[in-house]
Amino acid sequence: MKAMIFAAGLGTRLKPLTDTMPKALVPVSGKPLIQHVSEKLAAAGFTDIVVNVHHFADMIEFWCHAAQLQSDAMTFTLSDERAGLLETGGGIRHAASSLKDAPEGRFLIHNVDILSNVDLPAFWKAGEGSDATLLVSERETQRYLIFDKDMRLVGWTNVKTGEVKSPFPAVHEAFNPDYVTSVNTPVMQMSSFAYVPSEHQYTLLAFAGIHQMSTSLLPIMDDYPEKFSIIDFYLQHCHEYVIRGYVQPNLKLMDVGKLDTLDKAVDFLASINEKP
Repeated sequence: MKAMIFAAGLGTRLKPLTDTMPKALVPVSGKPLIQHVSEKLAAAGFTDIVVNVHHFADMIEFWCHAAQLQSDAMTFTLSDERAGLLETGGGIRHAASSLKDAPEGRFLIHNVDILSNVDLPAFWKAGEGSDATLLVSERETQRYLIFDKDMRLVGWTNVKTGEVKSPFPAVHEAFNPDYVTSVNTPVMQMSSFAYVPSEHQYTLLAFAGIHQMSTSLLPIMDDYPEKFSIIDFYLQHCHEYVIRGYVQPNLKLMDVGKLDTLDKAVDFLASINEKP
């Protein structure tokens, strides 16, 4: 099976570490982030890995070459963004030639700075029959993806500013600034961090940085600009393609994007790797 690791970012929140190395090679518990992710992917059967590179690209290229020499099971293909970062959607389109032949007609995308206990085989199976499936979670944030009662993506909202993105007028009606003024508004029915407006069966969930996409969506990207967000792409096409959210019970996830998360990441990894 085929997967793509987003590893091209500048890692500015991890400075000064990323002044001398890419975020992908920042170590946690003695291993670089990209190794934690690639080993998790390999254990789930994803052995054909595409990695996009930009910041300290040569260092990631060297690591991938060494990792491939040490493993008969895994192969790494680089998607070169040295000329300029292309954002998440542009990064996928730039790598399309390496992704379009993915087995089963779909591939998985994993941010390099996400550590989690996600059950990747279960998540992969849940994506059967959909054009895209996004791992989402019930956690507190300002920006949420909006799903209907069938867990189909219908929009996005910033609950602090009231901004809404959706191709569906009903979603704009439900989540306009007058309707949703804050996460504590009395017109909302709440369960944990999932918010359901009383007159509409919508659920707000946070994107977890892991998703899967059908290769049939790749040609649609040809009409997009060089740089674009994959979330905006999903939002612009959720009315015509089946794009679903997937919630894993008891999901534990950490975005290792800031210096103060590195020490916590050591304990986090130990907790999710504990034997029951």
